[in-house]
This record gives sequence, structure tokens and C-alpha cells, in this order.
Amino acid sequence: MRIISGKYKGRRFTAPKKLPVRPTTDRAKEALFNILSNQVDFSTSSVLDLFSGTGNMLYEFLSRDVKNAVAIDKNYGCTGFIKQTVKELGEEEKTTILLGDVFSKLPKLKQSFDIIFADPPYDLKNIAQIPELVFEHHLLNEDGIMIIEHGKQTDLSHLTHFKEMRNYGNVNFSIFQ
Repeated sequence: MRIISGKYKGRRFTAPKKLPVRPTTDRAKEALFNILSNQVDFSTSSVLDLFSGTGNMLYEFLSRDVKNAVAIDKNYGCTGFIKQTVKELGEEEKTTILLGDVFSKLPKLKQSFDIIFADPPYDLKNIAQIPELVFEHHLLNEDGIMIIEHGKQTDLSHLTHFKEMRNYGNVNFSIFQ
């Protein structure tokens, strides 16, 4: 796993093999950040990373010097690896890592965000609940953007606030605003 751009560009991390993750491909990350770069000012943005896994996307946001970031994952090994990597990057001050189930943590968050990225397991049955919870609890700031990564079998276009879907091989991003 490597950081593709920003102040940590080229930095590589090796996640423990036993983690139950599927990191976003470099091609898909690059495409996503090209989209985001034209829509947001990272330096003033707060980020929520859901189903963080290895923290792959979190590190990309930190590398682009976001204002602050919150990462949520229910796997203790994943959150431990993220904490270790965030410390190595010297980004502990602006990063909060929460261990727990995304669906139970979202209603308890006291902050809203400019960017929300979710990378749930592709076979997760209730993916559509993610944007529903985000908008129900006002977690996305006005003019904010939410991206959900998913497989080709998932269609979220019927949901409120859906804007568009982008496809990059086996990776799909549904974008909400």
C-alpha cells in the first residue's frame, strides 16, 4: 500500500496479512482524488472515513493536509494498525480513530464533515443505510460530498441525495451531495 499524492507521496505501508481488508486500488484512488481535487479545499476539510480497514484512504486525506479526520472500523487489528501508522506520520493531533460498528457509531457523532468516504464490504446487505444515517443525522456539511465505494452488483442511484456513480474496473464510487 502506498500514498499516491500529497506531502507523504510515495510512502509505503505494509498492513498485517491477517486483517480482513480489501484496499482501494491505486487507479481508483487516483481517479477519486482527481474528482475531489476539483470540488474541495482539503486544507479546510474535515473527513470521516467509514469502514477504514488499513486506513489506506485516511492516509491519502492526511497527506493532502485535511483539517481533521475521524476513522471508524470494527476490527481491533485494523484500528491498531491505523493508530500506529497515524503516529508514524505524526498526524495524531488531527486524527480520531474509533473502534466500533459504523451503524451504531454514526448516530453518536457530534461533528459534521465536509467529506465522508465509506468502503464497506462489497457484500454488505445494508449499504443503503449508510447515506440514510448520514443525512438523517446531518453528518455531511452543506456543500459536502459523500463517496461510497462498492461492487458492480450494488445500485444506490435510487437514494435521496445521490448525484452520480463512477466506475473504475471492479471499483465503483457512488457520490452523494
